Amino acid sequence: MQALWMLAASLFFATMAVCVKIASASFSASELVFWRGLIGMAVMAAWARSQGTSLATHYPGMHAWRSLVGVLSLGAWFYAIAGLPLATAMTLNYMSSVWIAAFLVGGALIAWNPRSGAPLPGRQGTLALTVLAGFAGVVLMLRPTMEQHQVFAGLVGLLSGLLSAFAYLQVMALGKIGEPEVRTVFYFALGSALAGGIGMLAGGVSPWNWGSALWLLPIGLFASLGQWCMTRAYSHGATLVVANLQYSGIVFGALYSVLLFAERIPLAGWAGMALIVASGVAATVLRARAAPDAPAEEH
Repeated sequence: MQALWMLAASLFFATMAVCVKIASASFSASELVFWRGLIGMAVMAAWARSQGTSLATHYPGMHAWRSLVGVLSLGAWFYAIAGLPLATAMTLNYMSSVWIAAFLVGGALIAWNPRSGAPLPGRQGTLALTVLAGFAGVVLMLRPTMEQHQVFAGLVGLLSGLLSAFAYLQVMALGKIGEPEVRTVFYFALGSALAGGIGMLAGGVSPWNWGSALWLLPIGLFASLGQWCMTRAYSHGATLVVANLQYSGIVFGALYSVLLFAERIPLAGWAGMALIVASGVAATVLRARAAPDAPAEEH
């Protein structure tokens, strides 16, 4: 059942991305982030109430930092979804595990003193290969699928994965001090609504069209359902099978991309996606050895 819950979560997150892509034709990234946050707040508040969990926290600073980084990642991802093929934007956002592996390799290199004569830990070589494979997959994906006017959106998509890695590290820190996940997700939704509102004040509000606005509701609902299913998947411990099934979101994104948006993915693009999935799985396995009870990643 844990595996099925994770597959359902990945499907919900991919479906949310479809709604974002459709709604992005009528609304800016700031507006999408605002409505995603506002609806998410309502759902998470109801969820917390049903569980008898208080939303009051003793760690407002940690939640503020997690929300800031998470909102930047979410906004970058929504921007990439609007400007790139859906499969490409989905895959770039799932690069967070590879970025975390890159952080670990970089930290080991900084701490290593070659004059001491001590070799680098053996795991660092495996991590380095994982990182290189992930970025080779990015090159394969972006070269065949990206038009000249999509270069900036591609860079923003990469940034969304990088920022998602930073946000995930903060989620891990909140989990270690005992913050319930529903509370962490609620404050992330609150930060999204505030940041999106500020963006709307600065950039203006798009003309309201009920036909387009109907897509805003499922963005928040599918995101909340995805988070709920992911929590259920991890409720009995973060097994490697469950953790790695999150990458099925890339597969769902690719199917949506081809079937709903008639976006052609060349053979090199499929190869790049496979490389990124493989490197993400490897990075998740290596990360699980260091943090066996790590929480789920959010998308």
